[in-house]
Amino acid sequence: MAEADAFVFLPLGGVGEIGMNLAAYGYGPPRERRWLVVDMGVSFSTEDLPGIDGILPDIKFLTDRKDRIDGIVITHAHEDHFGALQDLWPRLQAPVYMTPFAAGLLAAKLAEEPGAPKIPVQTVQQGERLMVGRFDVEFVRVAHSIPEPNAVAIRTPYGVVLHTGDWKLDPAPGAGAPTDEDRLAELGREGVRALVCDSTNAVRDGISPSEGEVAHSLERLIMEAPQRVIVTTFSSNVARIRAVAEAAQRAGRDVVVVGRAIRRAVEVARELGYLDGLPEFHDQDAYGYLPRNKVLALMTGSQGEPRAALARIATKDHRAVALAQGDRVIFSSRTIPGNEKAVNNIINALIDLGAEVITDRLALVHTSGHPRRDELRQLYDLTKPDIVIPVHGEALHLHEHARFARSITAARVLEVRNGDVTKLGPGDPERLERIASGRLYRDGRLVVGSEAAGVGDRKRLAFAGVVSVAVVLSESGVVLEDPTAALVGIPAADRDGEPMLEIALDAADEALDSLPQPRRRDAGLVREAVRRAVRSAISAAWGKKPATIVHVTHVAD
Repeated sequence: MAEADAFVFLPLGGVGEIGMNLAAYGYGPPRERRWLVVDMGVSFSTEDLPGIDGILPDIKFLTDRKDRIDGIVITHAHEDHFGALQDLWPRLQAPVYMTPFAAGLLAAKLAEEPGAPKIPVQTVQQGERLMVGRFDVEFVRVAHSIPEPNAVAIRTPYGVVLHTGDWKLDPAPGAGAPTDEDRLAELGREGVRALVCDSTNAVRDGISPSEGEVAHSLERLIMEAPQRVIVTTFSSNVARIRAVAEAAQRAGRDVVVVGRAIRRAVEVARELGYLDGLPEFHDQDAYGYLPRNKVLALMTGSQGEPRAALARIATKDHRAVALAQGDRVIFSSRTIPGNEKAVNNIINALIDLGAEVITDRLALVHTSGHPRRDELRQLYDLTKPDIVIPVHGEALHLHEHARFARSITAARVLEVRNGDVTKLGPGDPERLERIASGRLYRDGRLVVGSEAAGVGDRKRLAFAGVVSVAVVLSESGVVLEDPTAALVGIPAADRDGEPMLEIALDAADEALDSLPQPRRRDAGLVREAVRRAVRSAISAAWGKKPATIVHVTHVAD
């Protein structure tokens, strides 16, 4: 083997934040290194990114090496693990491998998007082992809050690298089989060189509650509800959907599905047999004519998404679904960090409508799909890794996972971040270099960097508004018309009652008067003088500096 050969790990997303997961594994000498990509996810946008629909990892490092990418492996079909495929795959065009449920959801998503790319997918089964280019890859069955989740075992000349994806140890996951602990133990005996492991719940002791326990709690709450029941959950949590539907059946209620994403997941789950034995669900139009004590609505919106069904119901803006006094709304989900304000706003609006709102603070209506510390301990005992690399989490999660790992295993624990190229073999693990990593933004139909998306400008506009001024001059510098202005997002008057528009126009007039006529021939000079004067005058009157745009037109003498 050539001296320069190495097996490396490079995270480009999901290490230092929740969501946006994308990892790359490289094998070979640097200039000929082949790459395997594991997952390609998105993150939710937040209030500090006005107008942005989603956040994606920047994959420039991979696009520069697209001819050396052997494949893209998807561990499971959560948006933070496969939601960026439709936007980023066209830049790489590498083969994609995923299990049938993930493939079904992807196909359904793409079918609903005008102009979506045609992504060729090779479906694989849990437990299957195959060659992806130069990479020997095995899909290892784990439990998580979605059908068919997988860890990925990558065999190398230096041992097995086990990339866990999202997982937990749940004896009753509700959809699919439990984590294959026997297979994990076999991999441990084979020799796990590196364990690249989920850190989301590494700050919590014990074991995450089972989906089976949540199902019992939901059944009691649905049985006891006096009027309508609405359950909002992650659309891909088929085990939860099944548990809710079974409880509704026992309570004599019909299930109504509200929302495109959850309808899509239900259709794929039925096709693959995950909802066998349950009656067909109704479309949302049935909600209005079913008796109030005989209906259960399943819907999206648990994260406060403004365009989701629950948000529109909370604001009385949904055409088919409304709430009344005594109806019960169950948030069978956790709030993703960053969404707290949006979720709380919806909860408060629902309460104002007279609904009873139940969250995981009041009852066992949700459980995490991620391992707590006792589950991590069991995984270390099963796999006995030489190296542990915490991933999938914010800085706190990663650090606490690393500290916990050091306390219970002899493995070398590496704390890495997005952009760190880490050698896993041969020899001792080490960081080789740090490459540029960052974010892309889904902005309407575009995927662009922050500067191209104008995020900074949008923040400034949201904070202090905009003034637009128009100036008309002759080519010789004579002012032909009084300046005009438009103000957006700015108070109408200052504290003395003087109109802000007049303040802006007076400042523009003074700036023009201060410039000698010959200098007014220079459009750039006029533009900057008027901009500075208007912005300063508004700032003096208001205390904030608006974005100021000046249009200068020269007309022939």
